[in-house]
Amino acid sequence: MNVIKKTSSKCGREIVLKEQYGIGKTILIVGVVHGEEPQGKALIENYFPCKNTNRMLFLPCLNPDGYSKNERQNSNGVDLNRNYPTKNWVKSERNQYFGGEEPASETETKFMLEVFEEYKPDIILTIHAPYKVVNYDGPADEYAKKISDIIGYSTSNDIGYPTPGSMGNYFGVERNVPIITLELDEEVPVEDLQGKMNNVFDYLACC
Repeated sequence: MNVIKKTSSKCGREIVLKEQYGIGKTILIVGVVHGEEPQGKALIENYFPCKNTNRMLFLPCLNPDGYSKNERQNSNGVDLNRNYPTKNWVKSERNQYFGGEEPASETETKFMLEVFEEYKPDIILTIHAPYKVVNYDGPADEYAKKISDIIGYSTSNDIGYPTPGSMGNYFGVERNVPIITLELDEEVPVEDLQGKMNNVFDYLACC
């Protein structure tokens, strides 16, 4: 995989977008939106792409500052999955779900928005934990069902609590792009998840 775009976090850590070239759909896979949910980074970095037909874009760690401290938020104390300029964004209390002083205030959010505008992904997968569910927004139900069959979790288009300013709202609800928020079982070692996640990535490479 080749690095095709990068930026740096507030603390100077690299945020990189990698590409496995292909034709057909463009698939964007994102890890570590929340720093205390590290599984996505290892799963992406230990995946060796199959001979795919789709163009695969991988962003292993969106939140390297949070990852370095095992904390949900970035270095400004912002929950990156509440910082998108959605119609339902609100300035919230400064707690673990704080969405920033204004929408799209964070370097990491701006980078994701640039990636979206530049590469126009047809499907987005973000890797989270710990709820063991294939959550989806936008026209993603068929993809969610297939991923559910692979990973063994149920599907849901409602995570069960409000998510103003989320990726799901911005990309899925408001822009009608299929987006899967895959919530993994945090009690399962990441190396034990790798096989099934490789199958998920292979499915998206060829869907």
